[in-house]
Amino acid sequence: MMLAEWRPVLCYALLLLPAALAAKAQDFGDCEAMIDVTGAPEYLSEEPPPHKVLCRMGYLLSSNFESKVPDWVVEALTDGNLDGPAVRRDNFKADEELAPGSRAELSDYSGKGFDRGHMAPAEDMTWDQEAMDQSFLLSNMAPQDPPFNRGIWARLEGMARGWADQHGRVIVFTGPVYDPDDRKIGGNRVEVPKAFFKIVYNPELRRAIGFQIPNERQTGHTAADFIVKIRDIEDETGIDFFTALSEREQNRIETIVPTMWRRVRP
Repeated sequence: MMLAEWRPVLCYALLLLPAALAAKAQDFGDCEAMIDVTGAPEYLSEEPPPHKVLCRMGYLLSSNFESKVPDWVVEALTDGNLDGPAVRRDNFKADEELAPGSRAELSDYSGKGFDRGHMAPAEDMTWDQEAMDQSFLLSNMAPQDPPFNRGIWARLEGMARGWADQHGRVIVFTGPVYDPDDRKIGGNRVEVPKAFFKIVYNPELRRAIGFQIPNERQTGHTAADFIVKIRDIEDETGIDFFTALSEREQNRIETIVPTMWRRVRP
């Protein structure tokens, strides 16, 4: 084909290029500020599970259509958002941004013996009533053993708020760790994770700490007993968390088992 014949085709391709790039880029809307330093988590697999990324006032999450549990939730906790007038109303409900059959329903949890465990904690949302109410959407929940949820897990959530209060801002990633033999509950077969992870990153100090705790009562243990390499969490979950950091920086913070950060309370 001669150059003159190529010209219309080339012009048409150039016109389509911005649209193609826009389609490829993920729009995180108002949640962009939560991931401005770390980048958004990404699935490592070439064929990620069917999912939808949802932006809420206080968190960003990826809802897995198969497990009916978020694969990851990210929050940016700041010292200015730890206290506020919002009240907990326990108004749990299905997330209507997800289609029936791809989401958890209240009936899935009813009478099954598991807590509807927050991934982005309600206590992190006291700064705004709408943010608080959004934290009770079932897309932000996973089945958790009650003593686990109300014990060691709640204490770890409080530590993250304490670190935000101490340092001004931390980024927190939270989510499930699955096992092929995991139990499933309810008509929508909501998966009960074998464990949960929480990663806290201090952007000022460029330090991170990761925890992975089995989803069961932890008698005689503290969160410090469950510190793990962040790279190990990535290997188990198939998720890359610090996508905006250089490979060298990721290797620095992900391949060590850090000592427990100083424990503070919000």
